[in-house]
Amino acid sequence: MSKFSFIDLTPDLILDAIETIGIYPESGLLALNSYENRVYQFKAEDGLRYVVKFYRPERWSKAQIQEEHDFAFELADAEVPVVAPVLHNGQSLFEHQGYMFVVFPSVGGRLFEVDNLDQLDVMGRLIGRMHQVAKTKPFTYRPTISCGEYLHTAKVHLQKSNLVPMGLSTAFYTILDLVIEQTQKQYQDTNNIRLHGDCHAGNILWAGDALMFVDLDDSRQGPAIQDLWMMLSGDRPTQLLQLDTLVGAYEEFCDFDHAQLKLIEPLRAMRIIHYMGWVAKRWSDPAFVRNFSWFADDKYWEQQILALKEQLAALQEPPLKLLP
Repeated sequence: MSKFSFIDLTPDLILDAIETIGIYPESGLLALNSYENRVYQFKAEDGLRYVVKFYRPERWSKAQIQEEHDFAFELADAEVPVVAPVLHNGQSLFEHQGYMFVVFPSVGGRLFEVDNLDQLDVMGRLIGRMHQVAKTKPFTYRPTISCGEYLHTAKVHLQKSNLVPMGLSTAFYTILDLVIEQTQKQYQDTNNIRLHGDCHAGNILWAGDALMFVDLDDSRQGPAIQDLWMMLSGDRPTQLLQLDTLVGAYEEFCDFDHAQLKLIEPLRAMRIIHYMGWVAKRWSDPAFVRNFSWFADDKYWEQQILALKEQLAALQEPPLKLLP
C-alpha cells in the first residue's frame, strides 16, 4: 500500500503549498483533466495564470522528476517551444506535507489537428528539433520503454485487478498472450534517445502561431519513432502520406533511422496493453472508478478482445515503408 494518497490533498493544503514558493492565488482552483496526477489552474495576485501539478505519490523518484524538469529547461534553452516549470530560488521541484509538486505558467491555445498535413509538417520539424537536443545525452534516472513494463507488468496488473469478466477471461487472455508474443518478437530495444514519451494531440498546443509541447510527465528513453507514430491515423494509404510528411519535415533537423518504421505496430500494441494495465493498477483510486466506470463493463472487454485481434493482424502485416 502507498503511504500517501490524494485523499489528503485538500484545497487548503494545495493553497498552502503554492504559497510556500511565493505565489499567492487570488482565484479558486480549477481542476484540469488529469488522472495520474492532480492538476489545477489558478490566477495569482501578480495577475498571471499558473498551473500547479501534484505528482502521484511514489510513482516517480525526486531524481526522475528533476530529470523531466531539466529536459524541459534544456529544450527551452535551445528555443524548442515547451512549457517549462517556474523556478523559485533556483528550484523547480517542491515538496509540501509529503506531496511533490511543480508550478507552470498557464499557456492557452487551440488543439493540434492530426489529420491536417500542413500542421503535421510543422509538427515533424518540431519533433526533429526536440530530438536534436534529446539525443545529445541519455536520461540517467528515467526508465526506458520495454516489453517488461509495457506488456508483462501490465498483464500482471490486469490479472490482479480481477476486472476482466469471468465469462470473457479465457478469450481475452488468449488473444492478449498472442499479441504479447508477437510484439516481443518484433520489438527491438535499440538506438534509444530521450523522448517526450506521450506525444499525442492532447499534449500539443497551438500557442499563437507556434506549436508547443506540454506535459513531459511520461518522458523516458526509447526509439525516436515513439514520438512520431501517435500522429498517424486513418487507413494505411493515409498513414503513409502522414508519415511521409512527418519524416520529411523531421529530417530537416534530425537524422531518422528508417529501420524504426517496423516498430510502429509493436509500439502501438505496447501502448494498448500498457493503457489497460495502467487503469487496472489505479483502480483503487476513486477518481479512476468515477471517470473510467466503463472499464468494469462486459462491453468494454468485448471491444478490447476485438481490438487485440485487429492489432495482432496489424502486427502480421508488412511494416509501413516510405518511398526513397
